[in-house]
This record gives sequence, C-alpha cells and structure tokens, in this order.
Amino acid sequence: MTSPSKKSSTQTLKKSIPAAVKRKPVARSAYSRAELEEIFRRFSIQRPEPKGELEHVNPFTLVVAVALSAQATDAGVNKATRALFKVADTPQKMLDLGEEKVRDYIKTIGLFRNKAKNVIALSQRLVDVYGGEVPKTREELVTLPGVGRKTANVVMSMAFGIPTVAVDTHIFRIANRIRLAPGKTPDEIEDKLLRIIPKHYLFHAHHWLILHGRYCCKARKPECERCVIADICKSPEKTCDVPAPLVELPQQMIGSAN
Repeated sequence: MTSPSKKSSTQTLKKSIPAAVKRKPVARSAYSRAELEEIFRRFSIQRPEPKGELEHVNPFTLVVAVALSAQATDAGVNKATRALFKVADTPQKMLDLGEEKVRDYIKTIGLFRNKAKNVIALSQRLVDVYGGEVPKTREELVTLPGVGRKTANVVMSMAFGIPTVAVDTHIFRIANRIRLAPGKTPDEIEDKLLRIIPKHYLFHAHHWLILHGRYCCKARKPECERCVIADICKSPEKTCDVPAPLVELPQQMIGSAN
C-alpha cells in the first residue's frame, strides 16, 4: 500500500510536469519532404495563380465578404454583396447605410440578421479604433466583431500578401483524409501545415488546398481519377489506383530540362 506521503509527492510531481510534456506526440504528416515538395509542385503547375472566389474591391469589402461566408457558399455571398459593395465599400458608407438596409442586401445569406449586426459593429470599430483602415495583424483583426482566426488569415493573405493558411471545411477534410496534416482542430491543422508546406509554396498553398477540396477531393466522393496527386496520395479513401498524371509543364521548364 502506498503511504500518504508517497501519494502526495506523486501528485505534486504530476502537477509540476508541464502540459506540453504530458501530451501525447502529435500525429505527423504521412508524407516525406520529397513527397510534400512534389505535391505542391504539381498544384503550382495546375493552378499557377490561384484566386479566392469571394468578390471584393478592397481590404474592407474582403473582411465583410469572408465574415458573411460562414455557413454559406461563395457564390451565394457574391450574389448578395455585388449590390451591397456598390453602395458601401468603406466602413463609413456601411455605417451610413445602417443595419436594416444591410440586412435587406444580404437576406439571401444564412444567419443574415446576426451577420448584418456584425457588419455594422465591425465597421464601427474600424472607424473608431483604426481610422477606417483594415489592420494587418491577426491580433487586431480578430478583435473585429464576426472575425475569427480563419477570416483573419484569409484577409492577411489575400489583402496584404502575408503567407497564412486559413483552415476551412475543405482544408480540414483534406488534411485528415489524405493524412497530409492530421488534426482534431483547425488550429492544430494550421500549425502542422505551416510546418510541413515547403516555404516557397506557402503563399498559394491555402488556395490550392481549398480549390482541390472543392473541385476534386470532394466531401461525398473524391474524384481520384482526375486528381493530380493521386499516385502520391496515401488516403485510405482512394477510389482507384491511378498512375502519375500527365501535368502540362510551363515552356521554360521544358526548355531547361532538355
């Protein structure tokens, strides 16, 4: 039988161990550095200049569009914001429009009442705290009503050219499905992706992964037969075994190889 003194000393020792030490090691990517390099090389050839699909005209309208896109499709958000941004493309113009009219513009989007309230609140904060300008840091962006880490990352990347990875539903699914960066939370997956993606591909990686998930590695059934990384992919959900796809190389790469 363990004596009370030994029990208390054991409990004290357990409490003194940092949380980081007690945690189990995080799951790693299933891919080697060479395989990761090849995955993103192929994505870069497939889509040399990937673009986000949310329409916007400046950093402010991008913040609004991304905030509105939660639980909504990009196409649905674009349909609602085209008219809105024509009359309110700055925080002050949005405040002048007012919550009720903003609500009328975005009423086809899910949760439009709460989102209209957030749009007005974030516009007010931008005017009051940031002089009507959208801040560039994540710490400042997440203080805006309706703006979380994912939205902040998208704005940092698309508006200010700061390499980030915003983990949306597509990236969360792909990171786990193909064992690229397995994780239980978006933050965990974001941290892993930032560590494993080759630095020279990091700027566009966010869009490559989203577009890959949206148009190829789809939620219900991945279209492996048309996937540019199918031969490398280590997903247990692969629908078929296919050889390395023929990826059209830029002319300068063909010339350098000869």
